[in-house]
Amino acid sequence: MHERFVHRFNRSEPRESALAYMRGLIAPLERKNGWTLAEEAGHAGPDRIHRLLNRIEWDADDVLDDVRGYVVEHLGDPDAVLIVDDTGFLKKGIRSAGVQRQYSGTAGRTENCQVGVFLAYAAPLGRTLIDRRLYLPTSWTDDRERCRRAGIDDEVGFATKVAIAKEMVRRAISDKLPFRWVTADAGYGYSKGWRSELEQADVFHVMATTRHDTVVTRHAIDHPVHDLFPGLPRQKWQRRSCGDGAHGPRIYDWARVEVRPWHRPDRRHWVIARRSIARPEEISYYITYCPAVTTLDELIRVAGSRWAVEECFQTARGECGLDDYQVRRYDGWHRHTTLAMAAHACLTVLRARELDPGTAETDPPSSSTSASPRSDG
Repeated sequence: MHERFVHRFNRSEPRESALAYMRGLIAPLERKNGWTLAEEAGHAGPDRIHRLLNRIEWDADDVLDDVRGYVVEHLGDPDAVLIVDDTGFLKKGIRSAGVQRQYSGTAGRTENCQVGVFLAYAAPLGRTLIDRRLYLPTSWTDDRERCRRAGIDDEVGFATKVAIAKEMVRRAISDKLPFRWVTADAGYGYSKGWRSELEQADVFHVMATTRHDTVVTRHAIDHPVHDLFPGLPRQKWQRRSCGDGAHGPRIYDWARVEVRPWHRPDRRHWVIARRSIARPEEISYYITYCPAVTTLDELIRVAGSRWAVEECFQTARGECGLDDYQVRRYDGWHRHTTLAMAAHACLTVLRARELDPGTAETDPPSSSTSASPRSDG
């Protein structure tokens, strides 16, 4: 993994420090901060680690490009799913870039934290994180002096989490990453503008949304999605698992209703309902755009794959020190997360090789996306 991006450093010290840093991140250390990583690397103190993250000139986005190339070469699959989600990093104080009291999915409540938006790549051979960006609230972007103290350039303005997600998926398309689907939770999937952009690019998606979202049907232009399913015949509901969770298969009752019926004949739009078996009043909704031949089982599989990003967060925190950092600057956060993601990608590829030794000597797959011209039956 390290050999993929050694050319991104001009001198030997940052090259060696980057390797030592990644080795430290996957080492069995209770805490993975500057001092413990330096000790693991045999350094007299944390200065070299701090220079790597805060002072030496190197471009973390260039390194991330190399990490994505590594992931595609070893895990790439034309049926892969891109998954967008964000996660919080609890912090004390007010100096760390982007920190404020805001909702943290990790804590499940509002806390003083930083929030990062991530893109995960889920393929049959494994899943890992391939893009990231620190979210900056307006309390930061409206205070340029505060931004400068945290190393945030003046041209870095406010962007919503949805706008960040759009940028990440656009980059995946322009880089010709092999994938077929995009999925995200309702915080992102509720955006009609983003769903429309994906559709214009012919990118298939299964996006969670809220019960208050509206769609076009034969009877109304703004039909609430929650009104589509009351009275639906019992045989239209199918009991299916959307994948295994911490306590076994995640089994729900599922149904789908077609919307926007006058669209092109080889594509379909569906609203999917996922109903709890134990609590039937609890229903979640998804809006999908897909080939006309796509089955409900396939859409359920894609909807369930969203949990892969949670697994990535959990393993990247537990095994690769994703949330164990002591940097306050904007570029330092991106450098740390990039190296942690590189370590996670490496572990994911090693695990794929153990599960399927034939993957050790395979050629990279041809790059394609659902946006590529093709026939779907």
